[in-house]
Amino acid sequence: MEIKIRPYTTADAKAIVEILNYYIQNSTALYDYQNRTKEQQQAIFDEKLQKGFPVIVVTINERIVGFGYYSEFRFREAYKFTVEHSVYVAPNEHGKGIGKVLLQKLIALAKEQKLHTMVAVIDSENQSSISFHQQFGFEIVGTIKESGFKFERWLHSVIMQLLLE
Repeated sequence: MEIKIRPYTTADAKAIVEILNYYIQNSTALYDYQNRTKEQQQAIFDEKLQKGFPVIVVTINERIVGFGYYSEFRFREAYKFTVEHSVYVAPNEHGKGIGKVLLQKLIALAKEQKLHTMVAVIDSENQSSISFHQQFGFEIVGTIKESGFKFERWLHSVIMQLLLE
């Protein structure tokens, strides 16, 4: 099993949407209600790439098993050195080091771009993601209570931060 990491191409959108839609339907990892289309996802990634942000994919035997990206945290100029990231691993591919490869690469890319802070916004019920981020030095800096509503209940967002410098 050889894990490879590379930049996203539009041909990857179908596999990425399958991963995202699994999490939209079955978890609170995304606070979306409706499945995404390939075209919607391509447009989202096109905007990130046009702004100079990376979108990366991980493959095993040429099959996409995960992806990640980062982009602006907020839209005010003073936030330009802070990014929010996302990492997703295909549901049947956990435990193979895919998330680790993705997050390590995103952190390295952010440092190359001379960014200062990387932020993660994680549903409070997702303790595995919180623990995963702590392994990379992310710290919990706050919780926004009842910030989302999905599956007929209120959800809390945990804010985690990693200083890159």
